[in-house]
Amino acid sequence: MAVTTYIVDKDGNQIDASTATVPNNRDFRGAWSLSGNVISEDLTKAKEIFKDKVREVRNPKLTALDADYMKALEDGDTAAQSAIATVKQALRDAPAASSIDASTDMAGLKAAWDASLLGDSPYA
Repeated sequence: MAVTTYIVDKDGNQIDASTATVPNNRDFRGAWSLSGNVISEDLTKAKEIFKDKVREVRNPKLTALDADYMKALEDGDTAAQSAIATVKQALRDAPAASSIDASTDMAGLKAAWDASLLGDSPYA
């Protein structure tokens, strides 16, 4: 008995994987959508996945900055406090970056990753 592998899209639709036209990569697999045997990527859903990844990456950075801020507070270093607060605000604002919403395709969305703030892109 042969085993068939199925591909399931975000809406629960499935097809035999051997008959599918599949995107080149799986970065936004959670945004895949079926139309017959063609799998495309839903850009709106991909943007939400992207924003969730930004949140995932920024959270440990915010935690580390909280500790740095407390040290600066204990030392009375107002310049460090201000600098840390600025970076923390940028991290909080990162999921709402205009470059994410302005993206018109997957390449543009991947390019919206702010490596200077978030570090290396998981989409490189």
